[in-house]
Amino acid sequence: MQSGVKQETRPSIGGTINKGIYRRFLKRPMDFILSLMAIIALSPVLIIIAIFVRLKLGSPVLFKQKRPGLNEKIFTMYKFRTMTDEKDENGELLPDSVRLTKFGRMLRSTSLDELPELFNILKGDMSIVGPRPLAVQYLPYYTENERLRHSVRPGLSGLAQINGRNTATWEERFSHDIRYIKTISFACDLSIIIKTTLKAVKRSDIGERGVDAPMDFHVYRQKLSKGEDANEY
Repeated sequence: MQSGVKQETRPSIGGTINKGIYRRFLKRPMDFILSLMAIIALSPVLIIIAIFVRLKLGSPVLFKQKRPGLNEKIFTMYKFRTMTDEKDENGELLPDSVRLTKFGRMLRSTSLDELPELFNILKGDMSIVGPRPLAVQYLPYYTENERLRHSVRPGLSGLAQINGRNTATWEERFSHDIRYIKTISFACDLSIIIKTTLKAVKRSDIGERGVDAPMDFHVYRQKLSKGEDANEY
């Protein structure tokens, strides 16, 4: 164990994690200050995107979804809407690949659809850096080790996002998440922020949910448990 690092055990999550001074006292205040500064600086961009979303995709402008956060507490995450509400003759929503418009793809490939999550960070639901918040229905399918990802606030970006993002397998993504929470530091967070920005500019490692990203995690684990082919792509 490293000097000056306190060991913390969370029975509700399972496992032992490192909790240093940066994570205990500095990470949350920095999240608040930086997210507030970003919201103020990017307010013209947020307004312009909101107007275009309203004109091209309709209302509501924001996509809201329940996600598990710190200690698996459920919160509402905000994103800009990227898909239409097109339905088939039976009133069922068409597949994501059909409803995802060219404009929506642009928002996703540049990560501009993620900007409203700055308000989640300001509120304390999320952090700038941490494991990405995934769907609530995934919760019963995590291993005890994978549940460690919920021992920290979920992030706007994380170690998994700079190492393959949606193009990585579920096991690879969770491995990066667990490695991150055991090595949280200011230097690590700064590195992830810089690399995330570069990837967003280059639009690299982008996978479209429901199109060419891994299949939904709960479906993947269900197939594995039944001994079925769980090829993710």
